[in-house]
Amino acid sequence: MSRKIGFIVLVAMLGLSIAQEQPYYLQQCPRDEAQINECLKESGNKLVHYLQKGVPELDIYEIEPVQIDEIGIVLGSGPDGYRALFRNIQAYGVSNITVTNVRSDLDSLQFQLTCEIPRIRVKAQYRSTGVLILVKASGAGDYWGEYEGVKAKIYFKALANEGADGRTYLTTDSVKMDFNVKEIQMGVDNIANGNSVIQAALNLFINSNSQELLKEMKPALRTKLTLVIRNFMDRIFAKIPLDEWINLN
Repeated sequence: MSRKIGFIVLVAMLGLSIAQEQPYYLQQCPRDEAQINECLKESGNKLVHYLQKGVPELDIYEIEPVQIDEIGIVLGSGPDGYRALFRNIQAYGVSNITVTNVRSDLDSLQFQLTCEIPRIRVKAQYRSTGVLILVKASGAGDYWGEYEGVKAKIYFKALANEGADGRTYLTTDSVKMDFNVKEIQMGVDNIANGNSVIQAALNLFINSNSQELLKEMKPALRTKLTLVIRNFMDRIFAKIPLDEWINLN
């Protein structure tokens, strides 16, 4: 009988050891203040590498396209002011993100990530009204954009909570982000009413004023992206206990 009990205890211990084995998609970092930031950067990039292919253990099978429901811009005032609404926005290339720097405070669970993305391709449906370059620019069609040299900073503060399994997990308490783009090319196609003059005027204006348009879009875009980032982080944090990110011993 004692041998049977001993065997059961051994199996239970082995099962616990296997259950808490470090996952292949994440590098555990020491709590050492001198090493933590560089290690978290490497760990983040390792996780990104596997997320690009999908990680079934995290219930993530694909992360692209990144989708945003809609954003709007307003240029000018009055009845002829130009207004555009972009819907069903889909972004490709975001998964090629590289974490280039990490700053962390483990006592307060505050983190700042600096990231780079070589190129993002965007497509959406748009509808616009108003006057643009002396042309009545009311219409609808397809929007496309190519954003190269994207750099972003993401700040977040996390909270630690005990999960049902007794292990500690993080949730985001607050998230902020900002970004800039080195080069932009964008335009519209397939104007609904087939007016080639309006389409040419829109594309001329858009490509001549791409950075200014991005500046107008940025507040709404930043708000939407912050929500996307926060939801994705919470989805990841809910699956990965804190001791798999950082060695707490």
